[in-house]
Amino acid sequence: MSGAPTADDRTAIDLHAHTTASDGLAPPDRFVAAAIAAGLGAIAVTDHDTVAAVAEVTRHAAGHDLRVIAGVELSVHDDAGKEVHLLGLHLADLDVIEAALAGLRDGRRSRAERMVERLNANGIPVSFDAVLAEAKGAAIGRPHVARALVKAGHATGPQDAFDKWLGAGRPAYVEKERLGMAEGMAIIHRAGGLAVYAHPGADGTRERIAPLVDLGLDGVEVRHPSHSADDIKRLKSVVNHFGLVPSGGSDWHGATSGPRVLGCMHVRPEWLDRQLARLAS
Repeated sequence: MSGAPTADDRTAIDLHAHTTASDGLAPPDRFVAAAIAAGLGAIAVTDHDTVAAVAEVTRHAAGHDLRVIAGVELSVHDDAGKEVHLLGLHLADLDVIEAALAGLRDGRRSRAERMVERLNANGIPVSFDAVLAEAKGAAIGRPHVARALVKAGHATGPQDAFDKWLGAGRPAYVEKERLGMAEGMAIIHRAGGLAVYAHPGADGTRERIAPLVDLGLDGVEVRHPSHSADDIKRLKSVVNHFGLVPSGGSDWHGATSGPRVLGCMHVRPEWLDRQLARLAS
């Protein structure tokens, strides 16, 4: 790209973003175009339970000053049964992680089928085929069920669908199959990546993080749209206390406005350097 800034000239990176391979709205080509338009020097592809888009994103980024980081976002559960999101960043062996993730995607499909059954039992005639049409071959998640509900006129928008039907405790909610925190970290480490606690918010305390460090946690997502200034300050302190690496990103799903626009967290390249140093060590 003639006249494009070099990676060293760029001022931000984004280490948390989604494509249409899971529940994002941007296919790989638009994903890369958006990253370039945002002036990013590096971007991580962190789809839910799949690495299917990594190769295509990398291909579309070829020839541009944009570093593509292979990643994934896993839903795991701690010992208390609480769901936590775990980012796997800098994955080196996609075949290893793809094999591990295949079972999780099967669980996602089964979960969506059961949600549709519950919707039907409550008089909402949405079909599973409609959900598949929204997923377009991606790893199926609740947002796809929500979009099918909206398109069929049973909700005014995705949030309305969650509030009425799909959120925890609502009539069509189905709990995920549980993957343990230690198992999730092990999957990421077997693929050569770093395990990063995603958007911990108020839960990101020393007391909360300490046992995760013992399990092999590598880092914490410090900058995220859901984090307050106090959260960010506390999480930086926690990261430094335990010798972890900081991470951050927009958690972009395709929005062109609002709090989760690509690159909105203005994560500095130094954080990427710290992650690469941890990998090397």
